[in-house]
Amino acid sequence: MTSLFDNARIEHRARLGNTLVKRLSEKGFHASYVPSREEALAEVLKIIPEGASVGIPGSVTIREIGAMEKLTERGCKVIHHWDPSLSPEERRDALQQELLADFFLTSSNALTLDGLLVNIDGNGNKVSGMAWGKNTLIFVIGLNKVANTLDDAIARTRNMATPPNSLRLGLKTPCTATGVCVNCNSPDRVCNALLVLERATGGRTSHVILVGEDLGF
Repeated sequence: MTSLFDNARIEHRARLGNTLVKRLSEKGFHASYVPSREEALAEVLKIIPEGASVGIPGSVTIREIGAMEKLTERGCKVIHHWDPSLSPEERRDALQQELLADFFLTSSNALTLDGLLVNIDGNGNKVSGMAWGKNTLIFVIGLNKVANTLDDAIARTRNMATPPNSLRLGLKTPCTATGVCVNCNSPDRVCNALLVLERATGGRTSHVILVGEDLGF
C-alpha cells in the first residue's frame, strides 16, 4: 500500500526528473523521464529496432533493467565483454566491437543538476564510446546518480561508483577495504580516465532516459 510519504517521494522524483530533462534537452540530448525500470526498458526497446547490433560496456544499470535479455530475444546482436565464456583475445575484440555497434547502450556514473554527465573508467572503452561514435548513444540513468555540482559528481564517481564496482570485479584496491577512494597507485585501479560531457557530441543522436529508481552504482 502506497503511503503519503511514498507519494511525496514519487512526486519529487518526477519533478526532479522533468527538470533534468529540460536541462539535458537544452544541451542537445533527446531526454525523457520514466518512473520505473520497466518503463525504462520499454523506452530502450522503442529506440533500438529488431536485428540491430548493440554494444554494452560495463554497466550494472543496463543489466538491472533486463535490457540484454530482451534485446537478445528481439534478434539483436548484443556485444559485451563481460561474457565469461570469452577468451582474453575475444574479450579484447568485444571491447572494440562494442564501440562499432549500431547502438551504444550504457549508463552514467553521475549527472549534475545542470546537466553534466560525468564518468570514470579503467580501460577507457566506456568513455570512448560516450565521447565519439557514428552510432546512436543511449544513457539509462537512475536518479540516485544525481549530484549537485561537478565536484560532487566527480566525488560520487570515486566514492560511490568505483568501490562497489571494484568489489564486484574482485580487485585488490584500497577502496575495496576502506569503501572510499584514496587516489591509489594500485595496478588494479579503475579510476584512470575521467570524462565530462557538457553537451551531446556532434555527428550522432544521443538519448538520456532518466529513471525514478535507484539503479547501478
